[in-house]
Amino acid sequence: MHGELRRTTQVTTRGDARSEVNSIPSTVTVEALNIKRKAAAGKTHIDVGFWGGAIPGNEGDLRGLHDEGVFGFKCFLLHSGVDEFPHLTADEMEADMAELAKYDSLMIVHAEDSRAIDHAPTAEGNQYSNFLASRPRGAENVAVAEVIERARWTGARAHILHLSSSDALPMIASARRDGVKLTVETCPHYLTLLAEEIPNGATAYKCCPPIREASNRELLWQGLLDGTIDCIVSDHSPSTVDLKDVEGGDFGVAWGGVASLQLGLSLIWTEAKRRGIDLPQVMQWMSAKPAELAGLTHKGRIGLGYDADFAIFEPDSAQVVDVNHLHHKNPISPYNGRALAGVVKGTWLRGQRIDFQNPLGRMLRRGDV
Repeated sequence: MHGELRRTTQVTTRGDARSEVNSIPSTVTVEALNIKRKAAAGKTHIDVGFWGGAIPGNEGDLRGLHDEGVFGFKCFLLHSGVDEFPHLTADEMEADMAELAKYDSLMIVHAEDSRAIDHAPTAEGNQYSNFLASRPRGAENVAVAEVIERARWTGARAHILHLSSSDALPMIASARRDGVKLTVETCPHYLTLLAEEIPNGATAYKCCPPIREASNRELLWQGLLDGTIDCIVSDHSPSTVDLKDVEGGDFGVAWGGVASLQLGLSLIWTEAKRRGIDLPQVMQWMSAKPAELAGLTHKGRIGLGYDADFAIFEPDSAQVVDVNHLHHKNPISPYNGRALAGVVKGTWLRGQRIDFQNPLGRMLRRGDV
């Protein structure tokens, strides 16, 4: 799945939280890409592909990374959270988009506007309402508008990462009707969790953009059903308990991110089932569409010529999440204790069952068949 591929693109070398930005070195040159591939080879239990990074000053490296098979390029429009992966201004993003348009590569964008965030209230303290106010919908909306217009002007393909603001849906739909090459994803935490239910000090729920209100969640589901949102991806962002500031409960200092890779299918199925949405539709959002977005022509479905990647899923079974029984390295999750519908009983990669003992994964390049 696209989301899983993106979130595991860079091998974690420091034990830090967010793999795509704070794994050293950032994948912004061919040399760094080769270091990552060498580090990951023979150690992965799934097939792993890499995304490049677009940062100030590396425009000249983009073509080389593209030719080496990255799936596309990620950029931020505000501070990424780590100094090793600086963000682009809208003008710098436009220049990089113009470059990527020459060879039809894809720019994937963390769309929050830095100026709007700078003018928002502080997030410090244990009040979730303060954190939510510190990452307002307007910051997303302004940034999404920038992505749309720069994609329109350059003709580049652009993808909005982890959309949480339903306010942006009408302009996304309008841009697509105009022919702008735009795709959009959202994530399990935005489709299952509610700001109104998050306890103060519960930093396990912190992610950026934030989990918003119930009315917002329902509009995101509608965006999926009407096709404005293309896919659901994990945005898997694990963190140590220390970085989450569990004891202090301060949203201003806690690491932002939700680890949901193992639970994603059950999370979405729980909500989809309640809404009368069938499992084949869920598979379109979580498997077929992400694979299509990343250009994985041999993954995302079961069919002749595909890789026989599949899971055995019991949709009528149930489970209660226990972080101590997950395969996650760090036992922290906002879903701990949550009752979910559906249980994954096993996963197969290219026809072989993943046993967590023998790494079966391969390094993928764009267009691999």
